[in-house]
Amino acid sequence: MSSALPASSSSNDENINNKSANTVNVDPSEVEKFNNLASEWWSNTGAFATLHEINPLRLNWIEENIKRGYQGDTSNNGTPAKTAEQGLAGKKVLDVGCGGGILAESMARRNADVTGIDLGTENLKAAALHAEQSGLESTLRYQHIPVEALAKTHAGQFDVVTCMEMLEHVPDPSSIVQACYELLAPGGVCVLSTINRNPKSYLFAIVGAEYVLRLLDRGTHDYAKFITPAELDKMAIDTGFVRQDIIGLHYNPLTKRYWLAQNVDVNYMMAVQKPLA
Repeated sequence: MSSALPASSSSNDENINNKSANTVNVDPSEVEKFNNLASEWWSNTGAFATLHEINPLRLNWIEENIKRGYQGDTSNNGTPAKTAEQGLAGKKVLDVGCGGGILAESMARRNADVTGIDLGTENLKAAALHAEQSGLESTLRYQHIPVEALAKTHAGQFDVVTCMEMLEHVPDPSSIVQACYELLAPGGVCVLSTINRNPKSYLFAIVGAEYVLRLLDRGTHDYAKFITPAELDKMAIDTGFVRQDIIGLHYNPLTKRYWLAQNVDVNYMMAVQKPLA
């Protein structure tokens, strides 16, 4: 497999300033919304406090699905490859819509070689600064580029692709899923997360999270852009993916506890795999 994007500390600034003309599949107001909150990405009590709280759950689930996906890799004389046992370690990972780097950095800490991409320049500056402060420049870098553009130059070069809390913020989520498929090497695992679209999700993700509990800033989500599991499943299958697993993310406002369960009425994650052949 070809190498991923350059992993040098000096490349961060160059990558952030590498603006692509192909920015069709983006809502500028969404980018501006998160850019304006860039200074809060690494605050445990700021606008992204919820992401910090759920990150261990989603990180572990991502790694579990990487191990499960690579169990089927019999490239080592008919026996499961050692990469299955290693999980994220040693994998070339792309985090699409990485924001300030919360997930990307946590994957790098598990010894993955991580590239994060986003269209918010201020988000990427915050992410790159934190990576430098954390001493992760050798295994973590960021680039300002649409995922569709990256797929044209780095097709098949990643073992794992993650796209979390992003699909509900773009005009054409199916185009993102297609690009994720193209970027993966055969047998690679992709993990997607978004929000279901139904009355319960409106009540919990918008009314509850944004207006009552104030876990998120008002206007963070647009209900019309929410995606049902059936819709996301169809996008993935039409692209060529094979469904691996799906799980719901839940929150109890009284105990302030997050957990994963089979119910996918509101927030959910889906793991899919690119076939080996």
